[in-house]
Amino acid sequence: MSLGDLAYPTLVYVHLLLFVLWLGADVGVFVLGQHFRRRGDYTLEQRIALLKLLVEIDMVPRSAWALMVPLSLSVVDMGNWWDVPIVLLAGAWIIGLFWLWLVWDSHKHDMTPRAARNRAIEGWLRWLIGGFYLWLGGQSLLTDGPLMPDWLAWKALMFGLIFVAAIMIDVSFKPVGAQLAAVMQQGSSDETEIPLRKTMDRTRVWVWAVYILLMITAFLGNVKPVF
Repeated sequence: MSLGDLAYPTLVYVHLLLFVLWLGADVGVFVLGQHFRRRGDYTLEQRIALLKLLVEIDMVPRSAWALMVPLSLSVVDMGNWWDVPIVLLAGAWIIGLFWLWLVWDSHKHDMTPRAARNRAIEGWLRWLIGGFYLWLGGQSLLTDGPLMPDWLAWKALMFGLIFVAAIMIDVSFKPVGAQLAAVMQQGSSDETEIPLRKTMDRTRVWVWAVYILLMITAFLGNVKPVF
């Protein structure tokens, strides 16, 4: 088998690997979040340690998400599912790698104006990329192009919906910073803990939405059902 013959299955393998890392690490984040909520079982210091570990593990799905964008288009192009314009493919890799840099630079400089700037840019990127995948899937289902098989069009549409749900996780989770600061400054009590718990409960709805959409996307990509 030549290097050319290995290229496509290797891309598919990396694509699947990113999916496993994304979903697997995200489940780890979810479990840590569940334990953080159990204030009767852990001291405040232990719960803060769990939260720090959660943030570290969360870097895995965030990184996989950024890389999934250029990789998905590369798989589609190399698999002859769509002759992706070279400008779009190159742009996807530039944007994906830039997004990955934003994720890690924000993590390194957390709680600084630099991180806030990076996350604002990242937010715009996610909406734009999510909108692109929603358009790509919807357009293909309506007009049979540029993605010809319906399963692939549905997969693109599901990926766009994953963007929406994942963005809503961050939106729902945003009040946690101030609420967690109140817990640390004023101590653990119903007054400080209940608002934090409610915010985490609202966020869980979108977390489950991402899990379900990821499962559907994986099913479509592997089974390739004929509609």
